[in-house]
Formats: sequence, C-alpha cells, structure tokens
Amino acid sequence: MTYLCSGPCKVRNVIRAILFVVFFSIGAGSLSISILCEDLVRYYRNAELVAGTEESQEKLKSLISDYDAVIAMLRADPNDPNSVRHLARVTLGPEHRDPNTVYPRATANQLAAARRVLAAYSDESVSVEAPPSMPEWLKRCREPRRKLVLFICGVILILTSLVCFGRRKDIE
Repeated sequence: MTYLCSGPCKVRNVIRAILFVVFFSIGAGSLSISILCEDLVRYYRNAELVAGTEESQEKLKSLISDYDAVIAMLRADPNDPNSVRHLARVTLGPEHRDPNTVYPRATANQLAAARRVLAAYSDESVSVEAPPSMPEWLKRCREPRRKLVLFICGVILILTSLVCFGRRKDIE
C-alpha cells in the first residue's frame, strides 16, 4: 500500500479534511448546545442573581457607613443637644412652630413613589456594568422542540462527516 499521492489526489484529500472539520465542528457545536442548554440558562440566571446581590451589598455598605458616622457623632458628644436635635430633624422631619401656616406632610405612598422614581433615575444616570442577560438564541434553544432538532441535526452532521469525509482506504 502506498499513500503517496500527487496532484489531484492531494487536493482532494485537503478538501475532504476541510469538509470533515467544518461538518464535524458544526455538528459537535449543535450537539453540545442541545445538551448543555439548561446549564447555560442556569449560568446566566446565577450571574444576574450575583449582580443583584452585589448591588444590594453596596447599598447596605453605604447605609452602614452613614449610620456609623451618626453613631460616632453621638458618641463623641452625647450631651450635645444640637446633634440630637439635628438628628431628630433629619430623621423625623422639621418641627413646625407657626400655627397659621399649613405644612404638608408626605404620605408613605408618596414617599415610596418618589423613592422609586429617584431609584429609576439614578439607575439610568449611573452606568453600572449590567449583568449579562440571557441571549435570545439561548431562549430559543430552550424550547424542547428546538432542542430536539438541534440534537438530531448535530448527530446527523457528525455521522455525515465521519462517513463521507473520514479516512478512506485505498483499494489496490
């Protein structure tokens, strides 16, 4: 058996090798996506949860540092009536003393609505790295019918590449 080829035989082997690699790669990719689809979905969901948790953690750290500053101020001079009065005004709102003036008080619903608007505005204005949302192709691949089609197409492409473009035995 001689494996020495010249001219057209060599070109044919190169084309067959390229076709084998292309068909096998596409088939293996399709098969892998159909099998690992749920793991990919879980990855993207976990990434979103981690990003949300980190954002909440940053907010909590900010609140803790604010409260630590207030506590340090109160501990520095516990008998100072100005710091307690200032803290009461900031926490409870200003104390109104004029009996002939109407001072509107915001209800809890109004405050919650204002908080939501401010939070939405601050989220838009500050560009924080957004968590990776699930790609559209992955959403489509999750459908059971499409997952089955991907699996079958992958198997067919791998078999086609092995049967049609695999090594050939030369018959002498």
